[in-house]
Amino acid sequence: MTTTGLQLRSLVKDDNTLEISLVEMEFPEPGADEVLVRIDATPINPSDLALLIGPADVSTARLGGTSERPVLSADIPEPVMRMVAGRLGEPLAVGNEGAGVVVAAGSSDAAQALLGKLVAVVGGEMYSQYRCINVFQCLPLEEGTTAEQGASCFVNPLTALGMVETMRMEGHTALVHTAAASNLGQMLNRVCMADGIELVNIVRKTEQETLLRELGARYVVNSSADSFMDDLTDALAATGATLAFDAIGGGKLVSQILTCMEAAAVRKMDSYNRYGSDTFKQVYIYGGLDRGPTTLSRNFGFAWSLGGWLLTPFLQKAGLPKMMELRGRVAREITTTFASHYTLEVSLAGALSLEALAVYAKQATGEKVLIKPQL
Repeated sequence: MTTTGLQLRSLVKDDNTLEISLVEMEFPEPGADEVLVRIDATPINPSDLALLIGPADVSTARLGGTSERPVLSADIPEPVMRMVAGRLGEPLAVGNEGAGVVVAAGSSDAAQALLGKLVAVVGGEMYSQYRCINVFQCLPLEEGTTAEQGASCFVNPLTALGMVETMRMEGHTALVHTAAASNLGQMLNRVCMADGIELVNIVRKTEQETLLRELGARYVVNSSADSFMDDLTDALAATGATLAFDAIGGGKLVSQILTCMEAAAVRKMDSYNRYGSDTFKQVYIYGGLDRGPTTLSRNFGFAWSLGGWLLTPFLQKAGLPKMMELRGRVAREITTTFASHYTLEVSLAGALSLEALAVYAKQATGEKVLIKPQL
């Protein structure tokens, strides 16, 4: 038995163009430990964009094809073609996570137990009307949960929980988070408030600062304010935060965070040390909202580290029991702690419109797109 449905594909062509289109696929009957999920909702996360639009110049985007089968194209600048040379000529399916109903199941007890159930799924290729996937990659959703609510069950919720668990594993006691008014940032605030963890939120707009304070955030600092460095140092001194997760990547914000962490630590020193404080400071870059170089001004002593952080390696390090514990919490709190909000809902064809592209390509805080493949 096969099921036919549409799937979104992203293709880098040898004429320096990106092409996004819809193809009709045959989805096979599930294997013993697999299920076939009818995807009803799937979000466009920042982590999806590297595969979806890559380094294409979205200002050159143009629309072709038909209304039912649109083809979205954009130019890729010659200097960055080498970044995507490995995927040249290979149409790739996109979409990290989603939610929908299990419409067919393999022979194993675990697969059969999911038949007819609403599940969240993770594992790629979710911008599709159906997805055949292993049962381990499914999270049964609790009674009363909708596909729209469950669509963002993995990437943001587990990232927020992963940040808190990393803090605990590495011996820190409080956190700093940038781009903090995002869906993920709001989740992290709710987690920290529930778990009694101090969190310093860094935003860049007054309205974002207001939003977080209305949600109960205690420490919110605006990187656009003239008093930013003083405000951040005061917040770090008050919370003792020595671990930061940065969604920006490029620019000088990482350096500013480390500088203010050092300034907060120096306030507690009894005497001068030319090597700075012995308080260890860690910043993890987990996003790339700014693709430019990360600039460091070395005025924060020697007890510091800068690295990258991704969800999947963290989960592997944490181990299966911890991952299952975190997944269980997400399922229980998907409509509260881990609730997501969307500013635009589109069909698969609608995701290829210039209007939708303009929304998700700019990665604006608080503006998130949800694809509903069955529309």
